[in-house]
Amino acid sequence: MLKVAIQMDPVEGVDIEVDTTWLMMMTAQERGHQQWVYDFRTLALEEGRLFCRARPVTLKHVAGDHVTFGDWVKLDLAKDIDVILMRQDPPFDMAYVTATYMLETVHPQTLVVNDPAEVRSAPEKLMVTAFPGLQPPTLITSDPIALSAFHKEHGDVVLKPLHGNGGSGVIKLRADDPNLDALIEIHQGASRDPLVIQKFIPAVSKGDKRIILIDGEPVGAINRVPAAGAVRSNLHVGGTAMPVELTPRDLEICKAIGPTLKAKGLIFVGIDVIGDYLTEINVTSPTGAQQLKAFTGIDATALMWDVIEAKRAAAA
Repeated sequence: MLKVAIQMDPVEGVDIEVDTTWLMMMTAQERGHQQWVYDFRTLALEEGRLFCRARPVTLKHVAGDHVTFGDWVKLDLAKDIDVILMRQDPPFDMAYVTATYMLETVHPQTLVVNDPAEVRSAPEKLMVTAFPGLQPPTLITSDPIALSAFHKEHGDVVLKPLHGNGGSGVIKLRADDPNLDALIEIHQGASRDPLVIQKFIPAVSKGDKRIILIDGEPVGAINRVPAAGAVRSNLHVGGTAMPVELTPRDLEICKAIGPTLKAKGLIFVGIDVIGDYLTEINVTSPTGAQQLKAFTGIDATALMWDVIEAKRAAAA
């Protein structure tokens, strides 16, 4: 039995039919692992020791009555816990980054999934740039002149915030669209982060494929199809999940990135593929496991726990 702490948004608010963290927790419970949940804001580093305030949980598959909490406890995350799942949603801001620094103080004595230092070094839209030839033409910058030049060179483009998630802030601009300058001003008025501008891939109308990799190996995929007339296919913004098979190009992409993911301790990863192009490598709190299981019977969370259990056994 493992003692597992889950750093997440409130578990009482999750949709148990679609939430990936919920499936991770249910799988752990079925295997007899003991679980606590906590908010990253309760992390406390004191005299070199990392603590949090947490509650033990018991789960059941009843919507609206799916969790029972035990009493609040103070956990020493190096001594009391075997595994930490870092599953709170972005934004990938300084609060998120600081949480990774704090969790790094206990990893790998306590196995943090995913490795907090590597999560910090691998923002979704940046890590993909380490694999030339896999992504469409892409520019990441705050420079309005460079963004405008890219737009003129590539015509139809997609503009999105570097640290956005769930499709938030993603905009398609036509080749003759006059609004780029205004959009840059709006973004820079609210954030100092760079923007991502990427050549538009018409194949997005057929879907944005989410491929789940466990310890660097692809286990399956779902297709997220945008609503009619829309560009964004994320499930949070109206996309529809559909079954899909992995293509030879998908497997080529996974083969290119898999060894790096494994070496970096990025055990549970979701990548996004549109047409023949890799667009994102998601390492913070990837989703899609429930839909994959529903369509194919493949339980990516069970495969994740196989890896975690093997790593803990080897470290014992």
